[in-house]
Amino acid sequence: MADVLAAPGRHEAATPRRAVENPRLLLYPRLRKSPFFWKSREHGAAVYSVYNHSYHPRHYGDPVAEYWALLEGVTLWDVGGAERQVQISGPDAFAFTNWLIPRDLTKCDVGQCKYVFITAPDGGIVNDPVLLRVAENRFWLSLADSDVALWAQGLAYAGGWQVDVREVDVAPVQIQGPKSKDVMVALFGESVLQVPYYGLVTYELDGMQVVVSRTGYSGEVGYEIYLCDATVHAHKLWDAIWQAGHPHGLTPIGPSHIRRIEGGMLAYGCDITRDTNPLEVGYDYTWMVDLDQPADFIGKDALIAAKAAGVSRLMIGVEIGGPPLGTFNDGSQVEPLRVITGGSHVGNVTSACFSPRLETNIGLAMVPIEHTENGTPLQVATPTGVHDATVVEKPFIDPRKHTPKG
Repeated sequence: MADVLAAPGRHEAATPRRAVENPRLLLYPRLRKSPFFWKSREHGAAVYSVYNHSYHPRHYGDPVAEYWALLEGVTLWDVGGAERQVQISGPDAFAFTNWLIPRDLTKCDVGQCKYVFITAPDGGIVNDPVLLRVAENRFWLSLADSDVALWAQGLAYAGGWQVDVREVDVAPVQIQGPKSKDVMVALFGESVLQVPYYGLVTYELDGMQVVVSRTGYSGEVGYEIYLCDATVHAHKLWDAIWQAGHPHGLTPIGPSHIRRIEGGMLAYGCDITRDTNPLEVGYDYTWMVDLDQPADFIGKDALIAAKAAGVSRLMIGVEIGGPPLGTFNDGSQVEPLRVITGGSHVGNVTSACFSPRLETNIGLAMVPIEHTENGTPLQVATPTGVHDATVVEKPFIDPRKHTPKG
């Protein structure tokens, strides 16, 4: 009895344990895994996060070395669990898919890809996938991190649409970097060089059916290889890519967040969420959010109203003083960084890193419209204190995207 009475928590506060600086991510059966999961583990994936309910390799030990490998060579990314493929097919597939997104799909031919938003009735962003039109009435949505399959299935059922919406056994890998063309030619021959930017083509590779697209999340020259029947053939494809890429110095990496922040590329869940709309994140281009198209789409009325009223906040680029902030995918940014002006918290830096090329800290920030002009001085609260910051043009590097189109 004496031992029970003396137990911490009954009569006195227990001493808090020290926080674990780098807590582990548990690997177990409940979470989904990429078809390439075991292959990427063989190559030394060191840090995972959970994306689309799947384990996702974030880096292999040195994110800065991976950044330089991407800029100077060729890299292989396991995105087979992160980029879940939702297929929409059936008699109403075109009309239904066109209704899901603000982009006008009459301008998307079979064999083309489009970066799109999926919007909610209030105009908020549900997802920002790459859409692939693989056939006249068959589309793949290569997803960011939200449950679009459930969203689209519910809408299709409630609206009586004649469509089949499902996740399919298709999983991509990304081949990114200036030497990616060399690896792709080794795999598929010279014809792959004819695939245009945001185009796609179907190949057979040693008995495997794949769709190759000229897309990627790197801001560099790159391709994605979408493997059909991926759970059957994933190891075979990975080994084929590794053999073709080895002479060119192919390096497995995670998505390089330094490079995507330099390129002003948005990350769902931090830069964009259900609480942001396309106009606020700088995508008010008429080709991306076509408010004048004849077809209706979910959120059209809300976005028309938002356009007429004008946005009250906007995503900007900032250069941030102080010590280097890290690589974003190294655990250096657990929460948004507060943007301060006049002593008041006015916005947040949603993604930030130290850019080795620019030799400064950079970030993407959502702030009130009155603080968005280039050159505007701000302050940002980082883990090392409050530091001066300046609004600058984004993307920080290659704003016209000449590099990936090359």
